[in-house]
Parts: sequence; C-alpha cells; structure tokens
Amino acid sequence: MNSILIVDDDKELCELVSEYLKEEGFEVKYLNSPESALSEILSGLFSIVILDVMLPKINGFELLRLIRAKSNIPVLMLTAKGQDIDRIVGLEIGADDYMAKPFNSRELVARIRAILRRIKVENLSENIASEIINLGDISLNTATMTVSLTGKVVENLTTVEFDLLKVLLKASGSVVNREDLAEQALGRRFSPFDRSIDTHMSNLRKKLAQHSIDSIGTERIKSIRGVGYRYIIVE
Repeated sequence: MNSILIVDDDKELCELVSEYLKEEGFEVKYLNSPESALSEILSGLFSIVILDVMLPKINGFELLRLIRAKSNIPVLMLTAKGQDIDRIVGLEIGADDYMAKPFNSRELVARIRAILRRIKVENLSENIASEIINLGDISLNTATMTVSLTGKVVENLTTVEFDLLKVLLKASGSVVNREDLAEQALGRRFSPFDRSIDTHMSNLRKKLAQHSIDSIGTERIKSIRGVGYRYIIVE
C-alpha cells in the first residue's frame, strides 16, 4: 500500500484530504508543523509527499530544498490559486507536480497515482535492464539516473527533467509533442492550460547550458511553437 505524508498547517484540510485518500486505498499521515517533517520524509516510510508552500517558520520552498539535498522522493506541492510564481519556483527547486488551492479531491488522487505510476515504471525498467543513450556529446544512463555532457556529469537533475531528456534523446532529433511528453515524463494526460512541461523544460535547458561548451551559440532543446520540443544533436 502506498503511504502519503501531507505537510500543511491547515489541520481541517489535512483531516478532510486524509479521509478521502484513505477511502481511495492510501495510508496517510499528516503534519501541521514543518519542523519535524524532514526526518519523517527521509525515513523511507512514505511513497510521496504533499507539501504546502505556505508553511509557518519554514516555508514549503525551503523544506523542498532540504528534501532535494538528500532525497528524490516524489513531492507534489500545493500553491495558492493564481500564484504562478509559486508553481514555477516549486518546479525549479525540484517538485514533481503542483496543484492550486482549492483543488478537486478526485484530481488530487489522479495526480498522485500518475506520479506513483511513473516512478513504478522507472523502477521496473531499471530492474529489467539498464540503458545507455549516447548522442553526440551527451550520454544518459537509466541504471544510474545520470546524464553526462562533454564528459561531465550534469548535476541536480530532477526525475522529471531526466525523463523528459530521455524521451527527447530517444526521439533522435524528431519533434515530440507536449501530449507525449506529459504522458511519458509526468505520467498523466496533457492539459492545454498546464505549463508544467514548459517550466520543467526551461529548467532542463538551463542545467544543460551550464555544462555545455557551446551553451551560448547552441540551443540543444528547441521549442516548436504550438507542437512540442526537439533535441538537436551536437557533435
């Protein structure tokens, strides 16, 4: 059974969401104070964390940074409705997904299951066989979840960024539409109003540029307006 940890200072919300998630077959624990959350998150007892941005003393962004320094556990962030900057910052730090408050409980469950399904598929793939993709000056290893560019490891890639890059590299220079990217990297259907893919892709571009000799003159991931993205092979 998948275990969920909710970190939110709204006790009433935590109780309502916990009851709903339990009815859906999840084990749930919630914390209203972020001070003790990090040790719980790193305990290895939970499959996913639902983390609110607006927390007392230690906000959700600060806590997410601490999490990502030590763990790749999936994190779904809760942001204030209409606060696009919170969504962007959360994804840049390493959140796997986000939802704006107030949210639909059924959609929350769908997002959670999509993340867990993606992680399960990744784990199964790693156990079955490792795969190394070499294209020009870039190398991606699915067994070690590492990417090397011009011989140097690209640091701090999130699981979503890694999956997006893997999809693009497998396409070998062809355009991959946003629908396919959402299904393969996020584990859910694409919504025209959801900018997650674009934000994740922007973060990935920046990290690749930091390790690229030709980062100024070469745009490795090209955006195809209204369609999707294409990786340009650099020799």
